[in-house]
Amino acid sequence: MVSGGVTKHATLLADGRELFYFDDADTALAAERAIDARDLDARPATASMRQDVLTGEWVSIAAARQNRVFLPSAAADPLSPQTATNPSEIPSMYDVAVFENKSPSFGPLLVDDNAPLSLDDLVDVGVGRTRTSVGRCEVVCFSPDHEGALGFMGESRMRTVIEAWADRTEALSAMPGIQQVFPFENRGQEIGVTLHHPHGQIYAYPYVTPRTQRLLATTSAVDGLFDKILDAERAAERVLFAGDHWTAFVPFAARWPIEIHLLPHRHIADIAESSEAERAELAVVYPRILRTLDLLYSTPTPYIAAWHQAPVHVGRERIRLSMRITSPRRAEDKLKFLAGSETAMGAFIGDVLPEAQADFLREAFTRA
Repeated sequence: MVSGGVTKHATLLADGRELFYFDDADTALAAERAIDARDLDARPATASMRQDVLTGEWVSIAAARQNRVFLPSAAADPLSPQTATNPSEIPSMYDVAVFENKSPSFGPLLVDDNAPLSLDDLVDVGVGRTRTSVGRCEVVCFSPDHEGALGFMGESRMRTVIEAWADRTEALSAMPGIQQVFPFENRGQEIGVTLHHPHGQIYAYPYVTPRTQRLLATTSAVDGLFDKILDAERAAERVLFAGDHWTAFVPFAARWPIEIHLLPHRHIADIAESSEAERAELAVVYPRILRTLDLLYSTPTPYIAAWHQAPVHVGRERIRLSMRITSPRRAEDKLKFLAGSETAMGAFIGDVLPEAQADFLREAFTRA
């Protein structure tokens, strides 16, 4: 038992990758799981990171990802349960399944002679610096069905997904070399997904990501930053939901045409630190937010849902867990593309007044 009545079963795939089944509290599945009997090739070598000397940032060069499956049919879906004609990644029927990515951007090695020595080692800047892309990448399957949307799968399934995120965040954070854990979901071909199957991913990085490094600097300069953000946003007209444990709002300086932030009311560094009550409320409000996006227009809205968690070893007393959902959809038939100013200079230009977008979202949130 994990929490909330969710049950976890661990096994291995044929090439040694870990697979975890998370069963709904009200599951109809038996506890037994089939063995993966496939004859698989050896796993690809761990990628290498190269430092961009102009910024000091690290870029993982993961060439094995170039050959991954691209928008397969239902009959060849690698995330569906295995059948006689589809030797997929998951041997048994499941509710939620999490497994190591076959073509990861980081890992499978966690330790290597050329792995980052420390966070200080990564901060140093020099021409031609490389490090092994140690770490871990996992796939989180929300359902055994080839198509579907997390927002419409029900409270029980949402709670199972939350428990999977929390369990894997705690486990990955304890692995050697891991500096930050990032659960996320890309939804829609406009975002760049390569599988229709409803799923997300978890990246366990060997460094603190650039966005989080900037946040660490801000939290050092502003005491109680997240409490101040929460107070200001709850007093503004951009709130979509204010519950006992979470508040959802369109942020004051939204970059994207659709942008929703979800903050817990108390300081927790990552989802593994959330309480039973916080997870229960999250299982209700989070899918409602996702349904809101699909009620805005006549077709589903593409989005990125990103759990911003504190690094594993630094800044945990300052950085609060937050969920940030963004979409480039600025109208029924229009997308915001990151062109000159955003891509080249990192200087965003907002197309929609955040207060107006909050009104637009709030109407759909009410219906959701």
